[in-house]
Parts: sequence; C-alpha cells; structure tokens
Amino acid sequence: MEENKSYEGRTDLALEASESLKTTGQQENGILIEEEYQKKTDIRITCVRITNEEAEQAVGKPKGTYITLESPALLYEDEGYHREISTELARQIKKLLSKEQRQSLLVVGLGNKEVTPDALGPLAVGNLCITRHLEPKGQTISAIVPGVMAQTGMETAEIVKGIVNETRPTAVIAIDALAARSTRRLNATIQIADTGIHPGSGVGNHRHGLTEESLGVPVLAIGVPTVVDAATIVGDAMGQLLDTMEETEKRKLIHGMLDERLKNLFVTPKDIDETVKRISYTISEAINMAFSGTRY
Repeated sequence: MEENKSYEGRTDLALEASESLKTTGQQENGILIEEEYQKKTDIRITCVRITNEEAEQAVGKPKGTYITLESPALLYEDEGYHREISTELARQIKKLLSKEQRQSLLVVGLGNKEVTPDALGPLAVGNLCITRHLEPKGQTISAIVPGVMAQTGMETAEIVKGIVNETRPTAVIAIDALAARSTRRLNATIQIADTGIHPGSGVGNHRHGLTEESLGVPVLAIGVPTVVDAATIVGDAMGQLLDTMEETEKRKLIHGMLDERLKNLFVTPKDIDETVKRISYTISEAINMAFSGTRY
C-alpha cells in the first residue's frame, strides 16, 4: 500500500486541514486564520482565508473564505432550536453575500434523503420558508432537492445549472453533509464557504462542482460533518501513543491496522437521525433569517 497521510483521516473542514499544517510545521504563507470565542453563547468562530495557489495546494482547498462555527450545543436538543447558533449563522451568511446577491436565493439540498447521515440538505430544504412563487417585494427564496446520481441518472451540477439558467437567482446556497477528521467536531460544527461545493466529496465520491465558475452566480456551501472514516477512529483511540511517534511511524502503524476493506468505511453516531433533524432546522432557520426577513 502506498504510504500517505490517510492515517489522519479524510476531512472537508478547512479548519482541520490548516490545523494539520500547523502541527506538522508546514504552515504556508497565504493562509490567514482569525478566531473568535463568544462566551455568552459558547460558539467558537474561526475564519480561514486561503489567498494564493501555494496555500491552496498546502491546505488542499480552493482559494476563498471558510468560516467554521463550533458549538457543543448542536449535539443536544433545546427548546430554542439552537436559536443563538441560527442567528450567528445568518450573520455570517450576510457577511459573505452582499445585499444585491441576497435578492433571489436558490437553496440546493444535496444528498440522499433515504440515507440518514446524508439527509442534511433535503431536510434543511423541507424547513425553509419558500417565497419565490409569492413574488413579494424584497428578497425571495426558492429551493430544489436534486437527489443523487444513482436516483436520477444525472449529475447534480447538470440539474442545478439548468435551474439556474431558467430562474436566474442572484446566489446559490448548497447544503451538504461533510466528513470530519476529529470526532469531537462530529455534528458539532457548521462550515460556510464561498468556494462552492463538490457533491459527494465527504465520502470520496467526487462529482462535478457547484461553483461560481460553473453556475455563473455566487455559491455558498453550508456543511456539517456527520461522518468520520476508519482512520479517524483508530487515530482517536490511539491518540496518546501517536503523539509520541514520528510521522513515518504513525503512518506505518495505522496502515498496518487498516486493511483494504476499511479504506472506505465511514462511521456515524447511533442517534444521527434526531441530530440531523435538529441541525437541519438550525440551518434552515438561519437562511430564513438572512433572506426572508424572518425575525425571532
């Protein structure tokens, strides 16, 4: 088996990718990181900006802005449906999209609603306040759940591009489930990126991307890590031991424990059904706040 850093686990979070560079002494110029902690709401906000091609290659993410909200409250049910997190998420969305870009929004719920860890996008769309058909003054929201290629026979990008060409939104928000490298961020983290998204990338199933270049309008990606891979589980279980080892030794040890059958194994918590429902509502409420004028 070719040696690589797969023992670290796959991640879609720019925050985790940049942390990995810090720990290995490979931090590159062009990666700007700003951190903020809101003690009152217990929300940690980290903004990672990738500004040049050197940083892009180092992190493995396209140039752009990645904002991560971390809160342990996402893991638990509350009567306010995570209102503080929704409010902060709405504020961050408004920071990334100008007033003009927020006039006509198309929300794309990516994923397979029949597979619970992958149902985040479709569930979030189901909770949105859809207003485009009412033609009110001001901002409007439309939405689509395009399904997955195995269900439709079409690339998600093909479906969305056709809808964008026909309805002419001023911006697109794509919601999708992600993969994390750290189990502590599982279902406790929301990432917003202005770089768009590649459906299926969380589980290594790369499809054509939904980006400003491919669709012709700004694309925000909102994602929540709902799965971790086998290497992450092994790494967490052996955390203290791995901390004492050199990079090459870590690699050999993890590869020795993981056979080919485990390379594509992904794990999710047993209560993922209720967790995904709650978080999908948190995301949809943030979008309602940011675009339809809803106030709470």
